[in-house]
Amino acid sequence: MASNALPRPDELVDPGIPDTLSADASRGRSMAEWTVQSGSWAWAGPRWRTNSSAATDPVGGNVAFTGSASPVHDPGTLIQTAFVSTYPPRRCGIAAFTYDLAAVAGWGEIVALSPPDHESLYPPEVHHRIRRDKAGDYASTARALTHCGIDVVSIQHEYGIWGGADGEHVLDFVQALEIPAVATLHTVLRHPTPRQRRILVELVGATAATVVMSRAAAALLTRAYGIDPSRVDVIPHGVHDLPLVDSETMKPGLGLGGHAVILSFGLLGRGKGYEVAIEAMPTVVAAIPNARYVVLGASHPELLRHEGETYRRRLVERVGTLGLADHVQFVDRFLSQVELSRWLGAADVFVTPYPNLDQIVSGTLAYAMGAGKAIVSTPYAYAAELLAEGRGILVPPGSSSALAAAFIALLRDSNRRAELGARAYGYSRAMIWPEVGNAYRRLFARIAARPAVAEGLAAVLAATSV
Repeated sequence: MASNALPRPDELVDPGIPDTLSADASRGRSMAEWTVQSGSWAWAGPRWRTNSSAATDPVGGNVAFTGSASPVHDPGTLIQTAFVSTYPPRRCGIAAFTYDLAAVAGWGEIVALSPPDHESLYPPEVHHRIRRDKAGDYASTARALTHCGIDVVSIQHEYGIWGGADGEHVLDFVQALEIPAVATLHTVLRHPTPRQRRILVELVGATAATVVMSRAAAALLTRAYGIDPSRVDVIPHGVHDLPLVDSETMKPGLGLGGHAVILSFGLLGRGKGYEVAIEAMPTVVAAIPNARYVVLGASHPELLRHEGETYRRRLVERVGTLGLADHVQFVDRFLSQVELSRWLGAADVFVTPYPNLDQIVSGTLAYAMGAGKAIVSTPYAYAAELLAEGRGILVPPGSSSALAAAFIALLRDSNRRAELGARAYGYSRAMIWPEVGNAYRRLFARIAARPAVAEGLAAVLAATSV
């Protein structure tokens, strides 16, 4: 990897490994080497095009885009986009999401939402920083974007990443904008407080379009918030394009040879139901003596800031009390995207035992589908939609016995695991990042009242770009 490559965390990522779209560029592949493969055009060129000479591509100036609607060099066609979000090296799911989204959908710059404890340097594409708890930063940064040649502002919204009570400073930002904006909602609460509801309704009203990642979230916006459905676009959570692999081939390299592996991953924190999955393991081990439950991920930065590792220690103590030291494994660190894909490949069963049934998106569930895993989950809103029609197994929340029964049934039946995994994998093909990037580019073009890049033109440029 190039020495100046951008580290990119996913929900677990520390990542000194570039993502799949930029991997070839980081290995020094020249633009002249790009060819058309498998019906997709590959385009190579400068990733960040802005008014600032300081903005350089973190992987040496070139990045690969795939898909049918690639960027082009014509300034009259490019949609200049500013992405406003947490951003690597910040380790959180939305930061990782924005990194991937900007890589496939954007042509512009990053505005980083910076928490009070952030001390690391941002990469060159970050042209602006909003200090989360400095109210004046929001309007001043919004006004500054007017002079940056930006056509569309892409706002990532979750209450906790914005400053003010319930993140209300997001309204200061959008009200000061003179550029059309698109808001991507990572949280839509079924039972919001009056203030939370007001903030979301005002945000949607102040932006030109709103994106959610499931039909359930779109329906909830209409039903609980009174949002006009014509203002809402459903674009799925992106996933990396991973190959289907035999878990038995991946296990030895991770010290899991001879084990039946159940996996969860994500930043460790309360409210994810790990306790219930651990309570299920004595029953699972009695039936499948070689079963092992692996919990991947460092503790969430906000959890660490408030209470340190108290929660993790409590889980570890419970494992010891249940006599499961050889059957529950905690991997307490951030993983590169490549290493994460290996752990996913080694899993026989993936589980999201979340107790909050209102959850409208889960990057970890999306990634597991993209890896073709047999999935067990509680029926929170996102899982109920994505795992419908036989794409996974749903169990009641808080039921360790139901989890145990599902784990045992799947670990005993390799054909059933393969069937579920194949259905999940097939469904996820519309969720791979190039497809998601195409959808966002079309949306940004519509909002900017500019034509989207024609497929034929993109293909010609892909084949002749030098």
